[in-house]
Amino acid sequence: MTTRTTDTGLDPIFLARWSPRAFDGSAISEADLRTIFDAARWAPSAFNYQPWRFLYAQNGDAHWDEFLSILIPFNQSWASSASALIFVLSDTQMVSADGASDLHSHSFDAGAAWAQLGLQALKLGYHTHGMTGIDFDKARTVLSVPERFRVEAAIAIGRISDPSGLPEGLRDREVPSGRKALEEIAVAGKFVA
Repeated sequence: MTTRTTDTGLDPIFLARWSPRAFDGSAISEADLRTIFDAARWAPSAFNYQPWRFLYAQNGDAHWDEFLSILIPFNQSWASSASALIFVLSDTQMVSADGASDLHSHSFDAGAAWAQLGLQALKLGYHTHGMTGIDFDKARTVLSVPERFRVEAAIAIGRISDPSGLPEGLRDREVPSGRKALEEIAVAGKFVA
């Protein structure tokens, strides 16, 4: 396994969070799901509008096959062993008594909620894997998503399993990935190409 390190005082939870594909298919309790969604609920958002929505299915429930069918075949090949599948939506409009207006930060805010969801899942012993390898048109139809909402991504959640159960090409890739150097992503002053 790749060892992740940093030279800052970063909390270890950030290094421990990664996106595996090998899940054991075990059940996830409603209580754990509620706690995980509660973490997302407390994310910051512009105007405190909280534009995120989460639609989910648990492995084997009445919605599981439909949710799984929205993923591209490659993602179906491994996500079928997850404990739950979650679709992240964001409300592109801010609706008030005065009418509706575009909400510029809807995706940004939903991303903040997803980050908190992923970290809380890790605190409970689960891992998450976000993905945009989905059929977005099918997601809108199957999930009955209103036009003003954007389908952002899907998330597989579950407990890690032995990667030997993954398709051949994925087994060697089942390690935490590295990151760009801080100096590449955070620059004092103006944009540097």
